[in-house]
Order: sequence, then structure tokens, then C-alpha cells
Amino acid sequence: MAENMENQLPQSEAELSEVLQIRRDKLAALRENNMDPFTITKYEVDAHAKQIVDNFEQMENQSVSLAGRIMSRRLMGKASFFDIQDSTGRIQVYMNMKLVGQETYEQFKKWDIGDIVGLSGEVFRTQHGEISVRCHSITLLSKSLLPLPEKFHGLKDTDTRYRQRYVDLIVNPDVKDTFVKRSQILREIRAYLDERGFLEVDTPILTPFEIGASARPFLTHHNTLDMDMVLRIETELYLKRLIVGGMDRVYEVGRIFRNEGMDTKHNPEFTSIELYQAYTDYKGMMDLVEEMMKRVAQKVCGSLTIPYQGKEIDLSHWERMTMVEAVKKYSGVDFDQVNSDEEAIALSKEHHVELPEVPTKGAIIAEFFDAFVEENLIQPTFIYDYPVEISPLAKRKADNPAFTERFEYFINAMEFGNAFSELNDPIDQKGRFERQVAERKALEPNCKAQVDYDYVTALEYGLPPTGGLGFGFDRLVMLLTDSASIRDVLLFPTMKPLDK
Repeated sequence: MAENMENQLPQSEAELSEVLQIRRDKLAALRENNMDPFTITKYEVDAHAKQIVDNFEQMENQSVSLAGRIMSRRLMGKASFFDIQDSTGRIQVYMNMKLVGQETYEQFKKWDIGDIVGLSGEVFRTQHGEISVRCHSITLLSKSLLPLPEKFHGLKDTDTRYRQRYVDLIVNPDVKDTFVKRSQILREIRAYLDERGFLEVDTPILTPFEIGASARPFLTHHNTLDMDMVLRIETELYLKRLIVGGMDRVYEVGRIFRNEGMDTKHNPEFTSIELYQAYTDYKGMMDLVEEMMKRVAQKVCGSLTIPYQGKEIDLSHWERMTMVEAVKKYSGVDFDQVNSDEEAIALSKEHHVELPEVPTKGAIIAEFFDAFVEENLIQPTFIYDYPVEISPLAKRKADNPAFTERFEYFINAMEFGNAFSELNDPIDQKGRFERQVAERKALEPNCKAQVDYDYVTALEYGLPPTGGLGFGFDRLVMLLTDSASIRDVLLFPTMKPLDK
């Protein structure tokens, strides 16, 4: 039964139960014969599958020791072929009873696909031209008690793939490639920033209270201090405290937690990168984003033209428009000609645009942007000069105080990052914070949002002119790996528990 079922996925609970019992019986037999693989603590490895394949001419006839998981096998009497998979890929192994001994060979025949083995032998090429290892000794290092998904089709159900990423990585090699590239992207970003004098820092994840921002936090309680705390929704305010303290260029790769909805673009916990540079402004941040994106794409993907979900994204060219210009371009409404909140409300009704909770002109411009503009921003685009109502931390434009020195950048109709000329006027900042908290409490009387007066105090010591940028790292990985969902680039995305 085991030999017939080992290369296919059980079709029923009864078949699965039988396979599970067979594998446990095999483990029991090994233990009875003092061959328990789980007692082995170490195996010396000096070669890997990809290394052997890529350097065959130099390694032919060389003795090697490698380890990996049995992914397939073909038993042929006194000789067999099987494939093992290690962290770098797969390679074929040839086993002959004369070379390993009858006892070892008979034991091997009882092992299963999914078992982890260590082996030694020499590198050679078969008569059919396949690079292989001729096995001289083999050791069972770990027993697989569950069958892998059917070998030719892999694990296709996305829900199962996300819940059991460990199986997904075993049977879908391209998944591992995504996460290798994720690591490369992060390494290139760090290298870019480090070369420019930025210092990587860490700031608190647990914070003492909920700030007035619209993002909802996760709440917890500190037992020793007997105080409620929240998981951070951003790293911004702590990082800007460091600029006040004289650390002129800082960044953080930070895990962020928001108690909000989930979809292909959002996960309750995600990775953001925020950076702050003294003595520059939001246009300096625009230049930094464009330069950094080009470098990372070229280093990781080898091109500035990136395929993404059937589109070609050209990272060599970045368009720049103000929010008002973009709204005029795609809706036909010129808000430069609108002089009051009442006119803006009338235009909103005329164009069937949803009114914001607080229907000011600036907030309505943002609603027009959402309704008419964002879906058209396929190629890289900076949208800048945002209304002050939706930009509580950005510096006002000196020549037009209704707007701020803020931009966001968009690719494939998705927002990738947000940047400001940072507000450094403590009086203005205090007023905006207090209005923001008051508006939150008017809408949600039971919310516990507070003004961060300590941050205002920091500003009173003096924050130099500063440019700041925050961007979602996971979304960048989605773009550069052509992944449709944020769950495809998170090793362990948040999932609703299965029923017991």
C-alpha cells in the first residue's frame, strides 16, 4: 500500500489516515532497531545541489557530502535513482546496492518521499547526460510523517499555501525565489541609505497611548505598570525626535500594526520603511525615491522595465503633478477656481463624489482624487501639494497655506509611499493635533485618542527643516516580484483560524 500511495496525494480521509499510520509504523520500526532519525543532531555538509550543477566540470568525480529532502524516487531492483532538494535546488542521486550495502539499500526502500537524508558520494554524469551524485553512504536524518502534495502539480490552493507556508516552500520553488528576492530588495535599500549617511535605528513598538490618526491600533495591557498600551501604527514621531536630538539622517525598517481591513493590498501587520533627513524638503525626498527605486530595480531585477500583472512598468520615467492638476486632468474640475467649502460641496454633489465626514474644500479635493485619478496612475507618478486637512504632519506651503509640501507616489494605481517637508512649527503642530483628536472623538466618543504633547515639546526644542518619507516595503516587493497579493510576499500572513 505504501509504495503505491507514496507518489500521490491521498484522495480521502481514509487513505490519508492509512498513509499516516504506515509512516508512523515505519518510525516505530526504526526505533525498535535503534535507528531513530530524530536522535541525530548533526550532519556535515560540504556541497549543495546548485553548486554541483553550476560547477560540474570542476567537481566531476569529486567526493561530496550533501543533505536534503527526498522529492521523488525510481526503484529498480538493486539500483535506484532519487532526487533530493536542498536550500539551493534539486539534484539526482544514483544508489546501487553494491555501493551502499544490502542492509542500507533495503532500509532505503522503506523510506518515503519527504524524508530528509544526508549522503556522500562522487559527482558524475549519467548516460542520459544528467548531472548526479553516485551515493556511497546515506543516513536518514528526519522522518516525514505527512505526505507532500502530489508531485506534478504541487500545492495550488492559496488558502492552504498561506497557512502552511512550510509546505508551499517545499513544493513550489518559485515561492522561495520571491522571498529570496525580498531579502535582496531590503539589502539594496539598506545599502543605498547607508551609503548616503543614514543611520538605521529602532524605535518602540509598544507605545503609551493611541494618537489621533485615523488608523486603528491594536490594544494591549502592561501588567507591571498596570497601563493600557497600543502597538504602533507608525514610526514617524519617534524618528523625528531623533532629528531634534541631532541625528540628521535616520531610518527604520519597522513592523507596523493596524487593526483594520484585509485585502490584496493590506495585512494587519506589515513592514514599512521610514526615513528622515535634516536640511532638505519634500522635493529632495522625491529625488531620493526616484534614484533609490531605479537602483533597487536595476540591482534586483536587472532592468528598469518591470513586468507587473500583465503591464510593463517603466521605472526610468516618473511623472510629477500636483493633486489639483491631477484632479483637473482626470475629472475636468479645476479646484484652483473654487473659492469656498460650499462651492466644493456643490461640485461634489454634481459629480456624484462622496462627501467626506468633514466636508471642507481640501477634504473634497482628496475625495475627487480617489474617485477620478488614482485608477489612472499606472506608470510611476508623484502627486504632490496635498490639502492641509489630510496632512496633519506636513509643512504648509508658504505661498498657499491651504496646501502642504507633501507627496505620495503611485504605480499601477496603488500608493507606494508618502513624504513631507516636515512640520516643525510646534504651535501649528499642537493645534493640528488637537483638532485631529477632537474630530476623532466627535465621530467616536469612546475612542481613547490623545495628543502627543511630548512630541510637541520636542519640536519646541527645535526641529531643523526636514524631509521625511515612509513607504510600504511589502508593496515594493509585490511590484518587483510580480506578485498580485500582499499575502504572496509575507511568509506568514494573518489568516482567520480554521474551525476546529
